[in-house]
Amino acid sequence: MSTHFFLLPAITFLFFILLCPTSSLNAVSGPTKHRHEVIVAHHGAVATDDRRCSRIGMEVLREGGHAVDASVASALCLGVVSPASSGIGGGAFMLLRLSSGKAQAFDMRETAPLKASENMYAGNPALKGKGALSIAVPGELAGLYKAWKQHGRLPWKRLVRPAERLAHLGFKISPYLHVQMVNTESGILANKGLRDIFTSNGSLLQAGDICYNEKLAHTLRKISNFGPVALYNGSIGFNLVRDIQRVGGILTMKDLQSYKVKLKAPISANILGLKLLAMPPPSGGPPMILMLNILSQYAIPLGVSGPLEFHREIEALKHVFAVRMNLGDPDFVDVSKVLADMLSPKFAEELKKQIKDNMTFDPSHYGGR
Repeated sequence: MSTHFFLLPAITFLFFILLCPTSSLNAVSGPTKHRHEVIVAHHGAVATDDRRCSRIGMEVLREGGHAVDASVASALCLGVVSPASSGIGGGAFMLLRLSSGKAQAFDMRETAPLKASENMYAGNPALKGKGALSIAVPGELAGLYKAWKQHGRLPWKRLVRPAERLAHLGFKISPYLHVQMVNTESGILANKGLRDIFTSNGSLLQAGDICYNEKLAHTLRKISNFGPVALYNGSIGFNLVRDIQRVGGILTMKDLQSYKVKLKAPISANILGLKLLAMPPPSGGPPMILMLNILSQYAIPLGVSGPLEFHREIEALKHVFAVRMNLGDPDFVDVSKVLADMLSPKFAEELKKQIKDNMTFDPSHYGGR
């Protein structure tokens, strides 16, 4: 079995996972149900953007864990060692394909608080990017737990423990994390909680320095013992809401208590003789398929190699992002027409005709369709 992780910008994950069938667990740390079949796997892989988390995932597989077990442990690890890109305060996508052929898409992205309004950023658009009003309802933990309940094999505590230990015992600042820290230095220095974690004697920790996050370790310990309820209807959630509201945020306990993971059917496409599964909206799955449908019309591999390749890719991306602007939140907007276009090979053919190998165009040429 193999497990692959692709880290998306900000705090979003996309997991492509090939899974062996398994049963769920009865309780947070309880025993597994007895299985009626025996599965033997001789090869497995876990890929994350940090070797420590990849190693944690592989250890889970070696202990007989399911691929979902490995993804849970690795994702929680990433929330500790790569906190600028991931974590239980954000959201995620998980795409699973079982060995039976059944595929599932878990939408555990953040949602807007109930008090959010259409024009809440009208006076200051910068508030969308940072500050208390930019904080949404976190979904990653709920989604990881739901996937584990359906497919997990090892106890929940076993999967949370490695991340808790890293936060408590300390971890080395990676070069990548240090770059992110430098880019957000003013924000770190202005916030006492961040200063306590990422600075020493008034200066940022350097790559290779040991970082301790005892409060996160305490949070993970509670999640290990009590599961997601500690966040969504427990002391962690109450403290989170209190702190956010103190600085002007609008998150409430009702937001946390009413959060639901959405289980959807993946979208699919046949490209160059291969069946590709992807997350449905609001993920980046449809734009990716449209991009591949455009590029697949060129001779492979000669048609997408060298400088001309980059030109064609860039031009295709311009068209894809223009079409993408017509997508909206599927919970509030009918995206069926634009989604059908993005998955249509014929639509991709029309866009490919607009790409010229010897020139580019002004923005109006790529207008959304």
